[in-house]
Amino acid sequence: MMILSSETHLSTPSATTIGCFDGVHRGHQMLVQMMVCQARQRGLKPIAVTFDRLPRQLFDPTFHPQILSTLEEKTACLQQLGVEEVIVLPFTHQLAALSAEAFMSNILRDQLSVELLVTGYDNRFGHDRSESFYDYVRYGQKLGIEVVRGDVAMMDGQMAVSSTVIRQLLAEEGRVEMMPDVLTRWYTLSGRVVPGEHIGHELGFPTANLEPDSQEKLIPASGAYAVWAIVDGYRMPAMMNIGMRPTFEGKQQTLEVHIMKDVGNLYGQLMTVEFVSRLRAEQRFDTREALISQLEHDKQATEHILMNNK
Repeated sequence: MMILSSETHLSTPSATTIGCFDGVHRGHQMLVQMMVCQARQRGLKPIAVTFDRLPRQLFDPTFHPQILSTLEEKTACLQQLGVEEVIVLPFTHQLAALSAEAFMSNILRDQLSVELLVTGYDNRFGHDRSESFYDYVRYGQKLGIEVVRGDVAMMDGQMAVSSTVIRQLLAEEGRVEMMPDVLTRWYTLSGRVVPGEHIGHELGFPTANLEPDSQEKLIPASGAYAVWAIVDGYRMPAMMNIGMRPTFEGKQQTLEVHIMKDVGNLYGQLMTVEFVSRLRAEQRFDTREALISQLEHDKQATEHILMNNK
């Protein structure tokens, strides 16, 4: 990952595609794979150009994003697709004011030595986003940049895929089981294990309380989930509760992970959770006994689900 600065200059001729790539979903993946394939055919270095924030964050200070992937996660996904260098542009007012032609000239050609630009079928860039793919082709002809477009059928197949739709599926409905179809992988959340109130231990279901390492990363809808918990390279079956703990008059959201094996003290350790299936919505129980009974049922359901989703 390279943060673009005024001193940045790539000497190797390159091919690129541009986008926020939040989540690096299936549509993004197909576009990037197309770029990488064409780069190799032309002997160019495949790079991806992305941004350090969502553009709306620059213009709306009240906007609190719910991102699907951190910059580090995004970079890792793009590199797995064959991208050799991820170029991160600080999204500033100065950058936002550039016309599409100036962006292609000053940044793509002069700084990144781009000779091939692969655009998304509906991608727009430049300060007013009013120019079309055919304008980009025309500018490219003057600048020595070949501009090609990803095909809608190739990119999205039978299902429309967008970061916005995926956010809605996760945040509003907790539809984590759909993520392998739209992201081609389980949705994940990473953070440190921090001390909690030990309520789970008292119930016979000790939990690790997760503090996300990014305050912007989207947390799925409240409820109970079957998950895989990864700690220090070990992937373990677990169930997770996201919510306010209404049975105990909770006042703030907690992320509690019950690993279904004895793992000892996890305080301070980094944990990554892979969401496999939502078991149920968050609910309030009249008695501790009713809650414990439900947790036993959740555990059995989780074991069955994870056995079939390794």
